[in-house]
Amino acid sequence: MKADIHPKYVESNIACACGAVYKTRSTRKDLRIGICAACHPFFTGEHKFVDTAGRIEKFQRRYGAGKTARGGKTAA
Repeated sequence: MKADIHPKYVESNIACACGAVYKTRSTRKDLRIGICAACHPFFTGEHKFVDTAGRIEKFQRRYGAGKTARGGKTAA
C-alpha cells in the first residue's frame, strides 16, 4: 500500500437510540444510529401486519373476487 493515502482506521463505538452499543472499527470515531438489530421490529418479532384501511376488502370489491378470469361471470 502507498503510505499516507488511506484514511485512519480506528476503534469505534456505534450507539443506538435504544441504548445498545457495538464496538467495531471504522474510519469514524463514534456513530449514532436510530435503530439497530436489538430494537428493530423485524428482528424482535414484534412486526405486525396491520390492514387498517381494509385494503384487501377494497381490492376485492373493486376488482371482483368472484369473477372468473375469462368469462367475467361470477362463480356459483
